[in-house]
Amino acid sequence: MPGPAPKPTALKQLAGNPGKRPINDDEPQPDRVAPAIPRGLMALARKFWKAHGPTLEAMGLLTEVDGAAFTMLTIHYQIAWEASQILKDEGLETVDENGATRKHPMLQVLRDNSAMLLRYSREFGLTPSARSRIAVSDPDEELDIGTMLAQVMNSL
Repeated sequence: MPGPAPKPTALKQLAGNPGKRPINDDEPQPDRVAPAIPRGLMALARKFWKAHGPTLEAMGLLTEVDGAAFTMLTIHYQIAWEASQILKDEGLETVDENGATRKHPMLQVLRDNSAMLLRYSREFGLTPSARSRIAVSDPDEELDIGTMLAQVMNSL
């Protein structure tokens, strides 16, 4: 279905459901267990995973079912970085077989993978804009009665 991706139920409730659309009470809630780092992941992608995975897991934003999406994020990071290094070494232009100056093909590789990196990053709240739209509470934290009532009232 075209249009923006639906907002997760927890985020709607935290925002007070400003659109007053029905809340999905049956939304799946995966366990807060991070997936294992996939075998065969390239070095820089693996480093990215190790640097950011634990933080996302602690925030409840990286669960076992998110492994494929986070893996793609790390792969796009690796490819974009490698393209940027090639451009750094070879420059932004290249000369083709006819002697004509053209933009370097790695510019398109960098552009494509940077765009995908940004898309996946937004899914995990890894941009300032994306973080401004999410709030994660500690699932073990006990709420007082006033907070619970406020949440219920906001969800109506």
